[in-house]
Amino acid sequence: MLKDEPWPGFWCECWTEDLTNDAEQPTLRASFDAYSAPQADRWVAITLRTITPALDPDASDEAWHWLYFGRIKTRRALLRFEPCSVSVTQAGTRITWTIRPVLFLPLAHRQGIKLPACAYDFKPHTTRATD
Repeated sequence: MLKDEPWPGFWCECWTEDLTNDAEQPTLRASFDAYSAPQADRWVAITLRTITPALDPDASDEAWHWLYFGRIKTRRALLRFEPCSVSVTQAGTRITWTIRPVLFLPLAHRQGIKLPACAYDFKPHTTRATD
């Protein structure tokens, strides 16, 4: 999608947090740029439906509760451009999906312009085949 002006959308992230280890920081597992509220909440819904069979009964109940009852509240909040989050706890791990309204900024085109000298210093890493 190429645009010349900023456009509204949503930045979505999935984080995990080990609840049994206070010293460990939450870990970003995935991120997604959504261009509409339905696309943002669908990302969470598809992920939850995908992992539900692997969750314990309590976490599965949390997931299905959001899918059946919480999703409409999330969608309404997103349509008002309010941030949202959804969490489930599996054993000692909390999985949290966050959705924040953002303005996506257009990127400068690199075609037809001279790049800075440092851009030419990059040397792709190649692996050697071993016998």
